Parts: sequence; C-alpha cells; structure tokens
Amino acid sequence: MSAAVDAAAFDVGTLAQTRARGRVRRLSVAGGLGVGVLAVFALSLMVGAAVISLPDVLSTLAGQGSRNTNYVVLELRLPRALAATLVGLAFGLSGAVFQNLLRNPLASPDVIGISTGASAAAVLGIVGLGLTGLAISGFALAGALGTAALMYAIAWRNGVSGYRLILVGIGLSALLLSVVSYFMTSAQVTNAQDALLWISGSLSGRNWNQVVPLLLSLVVLVPVTMVLGRVLGVLGLGDDTARGLGVPVDGVRLGLIVAAVALAGVATAATGPIAFVALLAGPIGRGLARDGGPALLPSALVGALIVLVADFLAQHTPFLPNLPVGVLTGAVGAPYLLWQLARTNSGGQGG
Repeated sequence: MSAAVDAAAFDVGTLAQTRARGRVRRLSVAGGLGVGVLAVFALSLMVGAAVISLPDVLSTLAGQGSRNTNYVVLELRLPRALAATLVGLAFGLSGAVFQNLLRNPLASPDVIGISTGASAAAVLGIVGLGLTGLAISGFALAGALGTAALMYAIAWRNGVSGYRLILVGIGLSALLLSVVSYFMTSAQVTNAQDALLWISGSLSGRNWNQVVPLLLSLVVLVPVTMVLGRVLGVLGLGDDTARGLGVPVDGVRLGLIVAAVALAGVATAATGPIAFVALLAGPIGRGLARDGGPALLPSALVGALIVLVADFLAQHTPFLPNLPVGVLTGAVGAPYLLWQLARTNSGGQGG
C-alpha cells in the first residue's frame, strides 16, 4: 500500500516538474522571439537612406525628435515596420490555428485558398472597378471570408474533415487563380501593374491608413483566437474524446476557423498575400517550443520575425532591386512546401 502511494506521489511530482519545465521553455522561447522581433523592428527604424541612431529613434518615438527625424521615423519607417510586425503576427497565428485544427502541416491560408480568395477580390476591385486604398482592403477581406464560407459549405458532411477541407480549399484556390489570371490579362497596363504589386505582397508605401485598421482588428482577434486555441490540444485527441471531456467540438472548430480566416483576411487586406509566412511560422514555432502543444504565441512571433527580416532584406540588400516582401518569403516557402509534400508521400500519409 505504501509503495503504491509512493509511486503515485512520484508520478504526480514528475508530471508537475515536466509541466513546469514546459512552461519555462515556452516563456523562454516567447521571450527570445520577442527580443528578436524588437531588435529587427528597431533596426528597420534606424537603417535607410538616412541612418538614424538608436537614441535619436527613441527620442523621436517619445515625441522629442527633430523635424527631419519625425518625418523619416514616424511617417515613413514606423508605419511600414508596424505593418510588417502585425501582418506577420496575424499570418503566423492563423497558420498555426489551421495546422493544429486540421492536423496537417500543409493547412495554411496560402495553400487552402483563403489568401487566393482575398487576392481575387482585390484584383477584381482594382482592375474591374478601379478601386483604391481602403476599398481594396475591404474587398480583399470580403473575398477571404466568402472563400472560407464556400469552402466550409462544400466540405461539410455531417461535420468537417480536415483532409476534405484542404482538398476543397486547394480546388477553390486553383479556380480563383484562373479568375486572377483572366483579370490580369484583360486589364489595362497601369491597372495590371497595380494589381501585380498588390498580389505579390508588398509593404511599400504602407501608411497609417492601413496600420490603424489592422491594429484595431488584431486587438480583438488575437485575444479571441488565443482563448479559443486553449482547447486545440484537446481537439487533437479526436472529436469523440473532446466531446467526452465536455468540449462543444463543432462550435469551437467553427469559431477557430472564423478567427483564423479573419486574421489572414485582415493581414492580406493590409499588405496583400505575403506568401508562405503562415505555412512556415507554425512548424518553426512548434519546433522551438518542443512541448507537443499548439505553440500559438511562438508561431505568431515567428511570423512577425519572418516578415520583418524579409522586408529588411528586400529594402537593403544591394543586389535585390527593392523586391516586394512576398517574393522573398515565396522563394523560401516554395521549397519548404515541396519538401513537406515529398515527406508526406514518402511517409504514406494521405493528408
């Protein structure tokens, strides 16, 4: 009897120690990523045609800058750096939710058609209706939400299978890409150039008109997603087990999908579809956390770091002609996608 009690106490103590180590590691990873994001963010405000020292940047942010530093930092560089950080957070968090929810590393807004739906709507607005500014962002967000609703409706069969949802999304993405191609080839040259820049995913010319709506949206969406995401680990045990533990599976899954789609939609509306950030951030975040959980916060911070670094390189690497940031992330993400597809096939996994 005493031995059984001792064994039970040992197991409880071991479990508590394991959880404590996991919490410490999660906090350490999040802290390290946060420091990295802040470092690249500060570098983005300092470096450019006019190099501004860190003390001058800080004094400018505190409202004590000169006329020149106020213009360069507050009007030119700060909105762009904030946009990069916020869209990276949104894409990273959205991709992590999709990948955990559908239990597939390929389940990200880029692959399953959400970003393509936003792009198709934005190209329609630019080329077909001559829209500019926030009107294009509104069209893009509506396109993302509409694509997600259609995808969910087609995939529904007494519930939604992750594999079926991905296949439907890939099919819709191909259809929407043909719509984008049609509008691009039939548009006037100037409209086509504007549309091409947008669908490439660019942070060039971002200003407070894009940043403020994005920030306000994320103030709502990020906490909602993090709260709903607390049951992702339970959902990973299977629907029957999750229901047995009292989780309203269909309602929570729908809520998480809506939140993830909205995150991807508002990010795409602000800067265009920055390719593969959502696909890459989740696996990197989970790899760093190494606790078997959804790693939503690390994934969001990884997304922010990817976009900030890619945008910094796009602006300041000598042999790159100021490329859109989406071109650089696509150059890294496309080989990763091919590697994941090859690994999935070699492992005999259907999805």
